[in-house]
Formats: sequence, C-alpha cells, structure tokens
Amino acid sequence: QVQVVESGGGLVQAGGSLRLSCAASGRTFSSYDMGWFRQAPGKEREFVAGIAKSGSGTWYAESVKGRFTISRDNAKNTIFLQMNSLKPEDTDVYYCAAEVEPGAYEYWGQGTQVTVSS
Repeated sequence: QVQVVESGGGLVQAGGSLRLSCAASGRTFSSYDMGWFRQAPGKEREFVAGIAKSGSGTWYAESVKGRFTISRDNAKNTIFLQMNSLKPEDTDVYYCAAEVEPGAYEYWGQGTQVTVSS
C-alpha cells in the first residue's frame, strides 16, 4: 500500500511558477505509474499528468502540455509537478495518486491548493 502527501501549493500571479511535491510512503512506490490530478469545488476531477514507474515515460493533458513537467525520484519516493506559465484557470486543488490498474487510481492524498491570480 502507498500513502501520499502533496505539498507546494500556494498563491501565485498569472505567468508565475510553482513546484508541487508528492511524498509517498511504502516500499511499493516504484512499482506504480503515478499521476497528478486537479479538482475544483463542484467539478469532476481532471487528469493533469502521468509518469511511468521508471520515469521513462510521461504524458499530459492538452491543457497543460508545454507548461507543466512531471518527474519522479524513486530513491526519495517522491514525484514532482513543475508548473510554469500558470494561468487563472489552473486554480484548483491538486492531487497525486498511484495507478493500480490501467486507468484506475488509488491512494489519493489530501491535495494541495493552487491559486493563480490574474
């Protein structure tokens, strides 16, 4: 089993940058592809970015491609989301999770709030 804790959110002006971290516990962390998601109150959770268990492959939602970069450090059981050129529409609570089966994510954290002011 994996437990995750997200951090690094905050308030930033449009055009700014933030780096989110997701620290995971559990010896099986490196066995999972991992993903970042975001959700606003009253809206469905939206996929943002994913990374293969080895870090060799990454994939992104069209809305963030070219602006966000996902990475991982398996030695530190941590994944990251570097967010550049932030826009007000990026304002959301950001979560990380492990892909336990293709398309199925579990072990959600509590999320970290990102607010982008215009």
